[in-house]
Amino acid sequence: MNGLLRTKPINADHHLASTGLRRVLGPLDLTLLGIGAIVGAGIFVLTGVAAATKAGPAITLSYAIAGIACAFSALAYAELAAAVGGCGSAYGYSYAGLGELVAWVIGWDLILEYGVATAAVAIGWSGYMDNALTAMGLSLPPPLLAAPAAGGLVNLPAVLIVLILAGLLAFGVRASARFNAAMVVVKLLAIAVFIGVAASRVQPEHWTPFMPFGWSGVMGGAALIFFAYIGFDAVSTAAEEARHPQRDLPIGILASLAVCTLIYIAVAGLLTAVVPYPTLNVGSPVADVMLRLGYPWAAGLVAAGAIAGLTTVMLVLFYGLTRVFLAMSRDGLLPPVFARVNARSQTPVRIIMVSGLLIATVAGLTPIGDVAELVNIGTLAAFLLVCVGVVSLRRTHPDLPRPFKAPWSPLTPALGAIACLYLMLSLPVVTWVRFGVWLVIGLIVYFMYSRSHSQLALEAAGS
Repeated sequence: MNGLLRTKPINADHHLASTGLRRVLGPLDLTLLGIGAIVGAGIFVLTGVAAATKAGPAITLSYAIAGIACAFSALAYAELAAAVGGCGSAYGYSYAGLGELVAWVIGWDLILEYGVATAAVAIGWSGYMDNALTAMGLSLPPPLLAAPAAGGLVNLPAVLIVLILAGLLAFGVRASARFNAAMVVVKLLAIAVFIGVAASRVQPEHWTPFMPFGWSGVMGGAALIFFAYIGFDAVSTAAEEARHPQRDLPIGILASLAVCTLIYIAVAGLLTAVVPYPTLNVGSPVADVMLRLGYPWAAGLVAAGAIAGLTTVMLVLFYGLTRVFLAMSRDGLLPPVFARVNARSQTPVRIIMVSGLLIATVAGLTPIGDVAELVNIGTLAAFLLVCVGVVSLRRTHPDLPRPFKAPWSPLTPALGAIACLYLMLSLPVVTWVRFGVWLVIGLIVYFMYSRSHSQLALEAAGS
């Protein structure tokens, strides 16, 4: 039993230790990393679906509620990122505060979250890219645009974009950060154009009734569009490549969440104010509204922004997956062969390439349904454990230096944990079943391999 509860020792200077990775990211890089991960499928796809089927014009409240739930978790993330800054996201924080078994569960959970989300976004990206190619008269044959189960041979664009991003990540984190920043500028420009055009065409009568599906619809919308907020947690996986992690990680986490919440509420409010909400249940609601309002050039720019947005989401989620995988391999919970960092690029090339091939295979050959809910439950579970970890570390390590503290603790992390659990309970039963199956597989791996091969177990055996 003691083995299950063993925790990693916390060194106040661990966040500055040399890990073979290159420390090149500043607060602006980290904030753009967060925006790159957050603004994507949520705003360009899910907003319309949630408004039409869940909340109506009250989708703005859904975004606000999901944003508040994230804010509590973000404050907890910011405290742990500052205090335990070099450990690799929620996985490392759980290892320090809640023990090895919980850390394994959350690390296994994060691999599912980032991996499946990257594949799902790649499939969505493929659809947008096909539309763009068709508009230019360069459409691909249908068999190369769908998985075998969907009547095709392979989703070729989805496969190619994953492999291209794998090459970019292997090349180096600085190049990846610059590419991400350029794509963030494109999608923010597209959103600004939409806001500017839509603001002049508002019809207040579209907001009546404001809450057509009642409060349950608002909460159902919040549970669905929570997918839109996935990404700010990926900022914390960059701890070992941040120049000043204790200062810059909280800035990146909180700033990206604040900016994106304001953008989401503004876009959702305008979407439902310029057209009737039942008409928004389409694959690309923002571009579709621009076409209906008679602005084809704006629709084209929004489509380009959507492609850029989905690209950065894939890039940051893929990045987060590789860094969590690296941290778990270094700790011995996964095979140490993946713990090596390439001396030239200073990136975990083996992890990137293996993950890239697996994600590309899933994206190319599998029609993924109900992915948003599956990814959401994994993310909410990670957020919940981070909130619990803040309370636990305050008790077990009261003297740990905390450059940033979550205000009104333990109330703030407790509210975060309650909000995450409440949203998890709003998800379908089938999502819980799939999540449970994945966790059972993870526990089998842990007890058959990871428990006896972890660095802490080997150190305990040798002492």
